[in-house]
Amino acid sequence: MARAATNSKEPPSGPLRTSDPWSDLVLTLPMFVGYHLGVVFLPVRNAADMVTRELVALVEHNMAAYGGLTLAIGLAYVLLLGLAGRGHALHWQRFAFIAAEGVLYAVAMRMSASYVVGRVFLGPVPMGAFAGTVMSFGAGFYEELTFRVLFFGGGLKLLNLAYPATTALRKLVVPAGWAVLTAAVFSGWHYVGAFGDPFEAQSFVFRAVCGLAFVLIYAFRGFAPVVWTHTIYDLWVMVF
Repeated sequence: MARAATNSKEPPSGPLRTSDPWSDLVLTLPMFVGYHLGVVFLPVRNAADMVTRELVALVEHNMAAYGGLTLAIGLAYVLLLGLAGRGHALHWQRFAFIAAEGVLYAVAMRMSASYVVGRVFLGPVPMGAFAGTVMSFGAGFYEELTFRVLFFGGGLKLLNLAYPATTALRKLVVPAGWAVLTAAVFSGWHYVGAFGDPFEAQSFVFRAVCGLAFVLIYAFRGFAPVVWTHTIYDLWVMVF
């Protein structure tokens, strides 16, 4: 389920090309910048956010400098992509397609999870449109970075190094089992901490099914598509 490394050739053209690390940087830029520009105006932040506190401390709590630094990081994203010869990711068609893809996946995920556990509606969270939008951006970017890239992807690589699969069955069972486990951990994470929800078995299973759907999108389509899917789904729940 791990994606092959990008070779030196230009990836095949067309919107259905598999997401690559360079393109992922720019295609998730709206979520990264939008979250970091908005979260400093909120009393809460996404629990998986590993950056905001460090950036604020770096500029000594100067909000103007913080905003400038956030935009500078976004600009660096774009410059790195250009220098790497991946300018195709900047085309508006890629953003439009990945947004439409995210909507499709979000609807399918919601329907599938509801079918498994019945009619469960997790929201809307009473925080207002601005806060809901900012927190959706943060959840889409940081939760996917934490749970899909680092936990699922990184963990699977470590498992394969420690226990190399020697049969076709193990090559299938190990990733599938790890996907289910990481989806369950992702679901359980929503009930931990001061802002965690009260535990309910039905909502736990619902979120676990959603987490498994995120794993599948990440494994077969890449980081950027799963970030957009997660963001759009959370916008649907928290804003609309």
